[in-house]
Amino acid sequence: MPLTTHYLPELEDTERVYIQDLISEMSHQQAQLFATAYRGKRKDPHTVLLTAIVGLVAIPGLQRFWLGQIGMGFIYLFTWGLLLVGSISDLVRYKELAFGYNQKVGQQIAANLLSREEKPSSSVGESPFLSSTGFVSQSRHA
Repeated sequence: MPLTTHYLPELEDTERVYIQDLISEMSHQQAQLFATAYRGKRKDPHTVLLTAIVGLVAIPGLQRFWLGQIGMGFIYLFTWGLLLVGSISDLVRYKELAFGYNQKVGQQIAANLLSREEKPSSSVGESPFLSSTGFVSQSRHA
């Protein structure tokens, strides 16, 4: 059973427990691939806070655009952050916003890794993560 603290020591308690549940059934190689992909895609709560501050004073909805919530971003943009109430709410709830985004990312990566294990690799020594991201050279598949 891989430990989250070994692969992702920068996570805070709630996120660490959630990720530990996701990777508990993975092999060490899968957990390492998960940690690499997750570290690259997760949003740091402090960066969400920074974008929420910028969203409050300059560009309403910036934090929502950055979290991939395009519709809410436009709503905030055109309503001046829902008359500032939504922007102030996002300032208070920045950790929850980041955790919600990171949960979705973690689920997608874990599902991708587990589905790739069910399918055999087309080449010897080919990583299931690399083949799903398109980083495998064309000569190997020819």
